[in-house]
Amino acid sequence: RVAFLGKKSPITLALKTLGSLDPDARKTQGAALNALSQQVQAALVTRKTELEDQDLIHRLASESMDLSLPVGGAPTGRLHPITQTKEALATIFRGMGFQVLEGPEVETDFNNFTALNIGPTHPARQSHDTFYLNATDEQGLPLLLRTHMTTVEVRTLLANKEPFRMIAMGRCYRSDFDATHAPMFHQIEGLVVGPNITMANMRWCLQTFLSQFFGIENLPIRMRPSYFPFTEPSAEVDVLCTRTKESLVLGEGTQWLEILGCGMLHPNVLANCGLDPATTQAFAFGCGIDRLAMLKYGIGDLRGFFEGDQRWLTHYGFEGVAL
Repeated sequence: RVAFLGKKSPITLALKTLGSLDPDARKTQGAALNALSQQVQAALVTRKTELEDQDLIHRLASESMDLSLPVGGAPTGRLHPITQTKEALATIFRGMGFQVLEGPEVETDFNNFTALNIGPTHPARQSHDTFYLNATDEQGLPLLLRTHMTTVEVRTLLANKEPFRMIAMGRCYRSDFDATHAPMFHQIEGLVVGPNITMANMRWCLQTFLSQFFGIENLPIRMRPSYFPFTEPSAEVDVLCTRTKESLVLGEGTQWLEILGCGMLHPNVLANCGLDPATTQAFAFGCGIDRLAMLKYGIGDLRGFFEGDQRWLTHYGFEGVAL
């Protein structure tokens, strides 16, 4: 290719002489040189294809794999960090008397929004935040992919009028994607219902949960006033930490890291689910399981959870049972 089309090739040198020719000769000679150049390029492409085909045939004939050979030991599976985190959370909350419940990923407008005191003009209802389906519910409203696990709380409240404690863990969906957000993510939601439930009960529950999960006795936490449509009063929970660009250490230092949201269940939510707010109290809390896993296991980018890279799973995964 360089010999026939390079900067010092006969064709290139001949093209440089066209400027010294008269117009008629330049037109004739230029057309001939261009035709020659195209022929050479076509010949090069043809020859390159032939060489690549010959190389492929040679490699197919010389390379082989004996599928009867042993694999070097019994293959083992690995638990995904999300699976490991969910199992750890279930163990902690079962120890505090919670049920672990599930619910459908396709939900109604009522369960996802209306029952939770989320008004018709709330931004969360817009298509830029929520994935809607073509199918509709009994009221003619479009079904949707649940945006939070609070929908399981609604279903449980509608079905149970007696005091109970429950958590729900599963996949949720929102139209968002970057290093710390994904269109599909995992969330845990908790709910405690009964008479005389207070914020003090909630704080003890969350303190116990976070201390056990991160393995730090009496992990310092603080609660800041916040706003959620389905709780009142509402709070965000922070944990004490030392944070730099290179590291994050929980349980010590002078900085705070927001980790979950919580609050007393709004009277409107209790009423929407058929309970009397005058005699029944409840607290709820929720946080991202992906975020908990990132903090506990030092995972820097959320997107790795969903890419299916075996090298990533080998690095961050947990030894499973031999296949």
